[in-house]
Amino acid sequence: MGGAHRAEERIDARGRLILPGAIDAHVHFRDPGATYKEDWESGSVSAAAGGVTTVVDQPNTDPRTLDARSFDLKLDLARHGSVVDFCINGGPGEIEELVSAGATAIGEIFAYEHSDQEMQRILERTGAAGTLATIHAEDGEVIRDESAPLAQIHEPEVYSRARPAAAEALAIEKALAWSDRLHICHISTGRGLELVAGARKLGKNVTCEVTPHHLLLNVKDYRSQGSFVKMNPPLRLHEDNDALWGGLRAGRVDILASDHAPHLPEEKRDDIWEAPAGVPGVETLLPLMLFSVRRNLLSLDRLVDALSVRPAEIFGLVSKGRIEVGMDADLVIADPRNVRVIRADRLHSRAEWTPFEGQQAIFPEMTIVRGRVVFHEDLEARPGYGRLQSPKKQKVL
Repeated sequence: MGGAHRAEERIDARGRLILPGAIDAHVHFRDPGATYKEDWESGSVSAAAGGVTTVVDQPNTDPRTLDARSFDLKLDLARHGSVVDFCINGGPGEIEELVSAGATAIGEIFAYEHSDQEMQRILERTGAAGTLATIHAEDGEVIRDESAPLAQIHEPEVYSRARPAAAEALAIEKALAWSDRLHICHISTGRGLELVAGARKLGKNVTCEVTPHHLLLNVKDYRSQGSFVKMNPPLRLHEDNDALWGGLRAGRVDILASDHAPHLPEEKRDDIWEAPAGVPGVETLLPLMLFSVRRNLLSLDRLVDALSVRPAEIFGLVSKGRIEVGMDADLVIADPRNVRVIRADRLHSRAEWTPFEGQQAIFPEMTIVRGRVVFHEDLEARPGYGRLQSPKKQKVL
């Protein structure tokens, strides 16, 4: 083949799946600021163990990634710590400065943290800078109105009532009214999917993602896991699980992402109102979805599209997402017959727990980043191997 090179090492992958490396477009590696929960080294090792070869880190660290100085601080930490390639999103601060520094997108922008006027202005500025806005779609006014009368109820299920589906729907409606180019993070309801589909029919450049926890868990899981499954947006109904699976199969959901948001067990054991929101997931993202392919819940082609092809297209990662001559050799080798039960003590995140304990999954045997084996039974690359990936040309539809 034109442009191909002679291999220095040969790997026997007979009987295995060889897939493009997964791109997890939504992680919170907590570094800088909360490295007792996760840092670039631990988070990226967890990613590599799960077949994720590129991550997109979100800006809500401490300090938040709001300008070139805070971007460069995070970039230095990632360059020294990450074993996989990485992207860094900027927050709604000095947007043009962040884009020039190499930010992949602006967001996730937490709609509930801003007034309508602020959100409209942020989206105007993001559009003017020629970059993509990614939205955490929950309306703050709806949350405040619904939460107030529930404050004295402490059963975990109350959290989903305090942040209802209507909060997601209204936030999506508002964002679509203010911008023609958006990415909706971790969509959690059938109604949210309907709004995105309707906007596309009107010609708007809007994409969306779904997480494994919104596909595989629902409000019934509060009974067994309590505040451990507190996340934003919260768990929904079984009917929403079904709608999200249908959207993923049909391509109405563009990408799968983990929203990896680790906290320690002692933090998550707190009261439902006091426990931090978020669950770990970067290491189990691909394994859970590979097992879903085995269960015929999803086709392998659709999985590759949602975890590799579309994330690369949406975020402008022109050398990622496909197995082709000239692309980065980011590969995952997995045996589809090798099903194992997820156990937290075999995972690599500092969180040391998982909401998917006991579920079946297919973990990769080998993860390769830019032609180098980074994980094969254990870590095989040094921290600092990962490189920054900045967008070249973002194309959404």
